[in-house]
Amino acid sequence: MEPQTTASRRQPIRRRWLAVPASAAAGLAAALFLAPSNAVPPSGGSTVVVPSAVSSAVGSPSAAPVARKATRPLASAPTAVSVDAVDLDVRVLPLTPSADELASESLVPPLTLDAYWLTSYGVPGAGSTNTTYIVGHSWDGRDAPFNRLSDKSLVGKAVTVTTAKGTLRYLVDSVTTHDKNTLKDSDIWNVVPNRVVLISCYTEDPWGKNVVVTASPAP
Repeated sequence: MEPQTTASRRQPIRRRWLAVPASAAAGLAAALFLAPSNAVPPSGGSTVVVPSAVSSAVGSPSAAPVARKATRPLASAPTAVSVDAVDLDVRVLPLTPSADELASESLVPPLTLDAYWLTSYGVPGAGSTNTTYIVGHSWDGRDAPFNRLSDKSLVGKAVTVTTAKGTLRYLVDSVTTHDKNTLKDSDIWNVVPNRVVLISCYTEDPWGKNVVVTASPAP
C-alpha cells in the first residue's frame, strides 16, 4: 500500500490488503473480513490463567512460601505493540468500524505504517473479556513493520503490548495464514479473553492471504 508521504510520489508502491469478520473489520490494500464481536466462547473454556508468583516471608527462614496472584495492569486501550525478535515497534491507534463496514464484514485500515486496534472486540489487561485484535498494513516495495509478521520463527517469541495502565507481555502461540475471503469465518474470532491477535497481509501472497499471529499471556 502506498504511504501518505512525498516519497510515495517518487516511487510506486504496491498495496496489500487484509481480511477480518462481521462486527469489526480491517484490511490492507485488499479487504480485511471481520467476524462478529459477540461470538460465543469455544466449548471447554477459553480464559487464560496466569500462574501465581511465589515468595517467602521476610525475616522468617522457616516460614512456608506464600502464594500471591500475579498482577497484570487493568484492561485498557493499547497504545503500542512491539516484537523485539523482529525489531517491530509501532504505536497503536484505535479503529472503530462504521456501520457499513460491519454490515459488509470488511474494512480497510488507514494507509499508514501504524498499527490499529479494533475497538469492537477485546481490550488487553486484567478483566479482559475478549481477544484483542491489532491490524496493520504490509507493503510491497519498501520495508514496513508488519511485513515482519510473515515469519514462522516467531512462535515462542515475546510480544509486548503497552497501554495507559502499564505493560503486558505475551508469547506467540502460532503464525498461520488464511485466505482473505474466508478469514471472517476463521476460529481466530472465537471469544478468548486475554489473547492478542495480530493480522496483516502475508508477504508471499499479499493479494490472496493474511498472516495471523496469536499470542497468550506470558507466565
